[in-house]
Amino acid sequence: MKLFQPPRPKPDAWRHWTNRSIAILLASSFWQASFVEIARAGEIYNQANYQYRDSDRNISLGGTSAEILVETRSLIDPLGQILGCNGDLLPNYEGFSVALYEPNASGLDLGPIVPLTRTELPDIEDNGVPGGKDPNTENSNPFFLTNADAGQYNFLFDPDTPLRSPVNAGLTQTSTDAQYILVVNPPADSVFPQRRIKLELVESTGGVNNSIIRYTATALDGIPIGTSGGNQVSETVVEVFNAETQGLNLFSLGLGMVMCDPNQISIDKTADRAAAQPGDTVVYRLALRNLTDIELESLTIEDILPQGFQLIPESVTGVLDEQTVELDATASGSIVNFTTTTPLPVDGTMSVLYAVRVTPDALRGDGENAASVSAERSDNRFFVQDGPSIHRLVIDPGILTDCATLIGRVFVDKNFDGEQQPGEAGIPNAVVFLDDGNRIVTDADGLYSVECMLPGTRSGVLDLTSLPGYTLAPNLYFKERNSQSRMVNIAPGSMVRMNFGVTPTFQEKVQ
Repeated sequence: MKLFQPPRPKPDAWRHWTNRSIAILLASSFWQASFVEIARAGEIYNQANYQYRDSDRNISLGGTSAEILVETRSLIDPLGQILGCNGDLLPNYEGFSVALYEPNASGLDLGPIVPLTRTELPDIEDNGVPGGKDPNTENSNPFFLTNADAGQYNFLFDPDTPLRSPVNAGLTQTSTDAQYILVVNPPADSVFPQRRIKLELVESTGGVNNSIIRYTATALDGIPIGTSGGNQVSETVVEVFNAETQGLNLFSLGLGMVMCDPNQISIDKTADRAAAQPGDTVVYRLALRNLTDIELESLTIEDILPQGFQLIPESVTGVLDEQTVELDATASGSIVNFTTTTPLPVDGTMSVLYAVRVTPDALRGDGENAASVSAERSDNRFFVQDGPSIHRLVIDPGILTDCATLIGRVFVDKNFDGEQQPGEAGIPNAVVFLDDGNRIVTDADGLYSVECMLPGTRSGVLDLTSLPGYTLAPNLYFKERNSQSRMVNIAPGSMVRMNFGVTPTFQEKVQ
């Protein structure tokens, strides 16, 4: 029995078939490189080997194609990953979840959760539903992170699914101008805060089937997005071409971001006393502690002094591990800034000491000051801060006082001169409102008084509704007193009178 053999090609036909085979090999190699992953800036050199054996003539033919330079862009990883502030993996991802929402009408808060097209495990075929892409194989939203996936996540967008938020009206999941908010929820007992990143699709940049879509990611929480810093970055959404998801044009979103402990540096403020009088000198101590696992640099402290406190520049001292630290202190009004180029080591504590002089003007203040600190991580230059740390000093006036006393009376002014004479009775339960909001009620004799009034120009208004049957008495001698309000100038430590004359609504004879 003779086995079937294909007819021997003619020399010209064989040469044509060989060239066609080489072309197919080169094309296949090129498209494989294109579909494995979408690429960004870079170069790929593609080369194919071929070999053919003619059994009739017992010869072998072969060769190597010329190198083909394919200009591409560096490979895009379609997976997002949650990392620590230093760029390392978190010690535990259990309990973390990532969810994708549409913004509400404001564009800044959470609206409806995005309904993603459901996928299945890669080895399951059920009613033509495609398999998903690791690690979120079912395209779940929210997606719960695991330690096995090293904090990686991904979501697949469906260009045929419409969005529901008012800010996305008429758009589908991959439309230009579509907006999302990506939320990372840590466990309830985690030290990490929730993260919110706003995503906005800005354009399609081409690729096969317009398979590359650029978007802008903006941190709504003010924390840098990635390990390179910055609160806004531009990334890409990539169409998934692999066999696991064929049958749908799904676009893979994966934005890498960092989770930073908000407590990376601390500041505490203390003083050498709890109370002070004008003329005293008060010494403050600021304690700065590094709570991270990396050195902190560019330390800056802002301290807002209370009214009437003056910095004594020559008193400023910095101490770290019993060694003196060089500090620069600048004062602008009540704000004092301390800076140093000395780094703060891990678990290190730096003390900043300075003295202030308490002046008589401090009696007008509240004795409260607040200090805040900021610094940069030495590994990724992330900005860290803490504060304000508030300290309140009780101000004892001692022999000095600027408190004034306001006294007055509401009375029946029979002769319309604005002054009370014998026989002009006081009106009880009359109400006077002062400019600072105080409500004063007269006693049985129509008298009232307010102690410890702050100096300056003060005003009061008589509430005529508290005096049924009476109205404001006209003043025949001072036009400015023909008003419900009075204005007085109060000097420190003085006593000032504010009277109001009234008269019966019906001018019956007053006994």
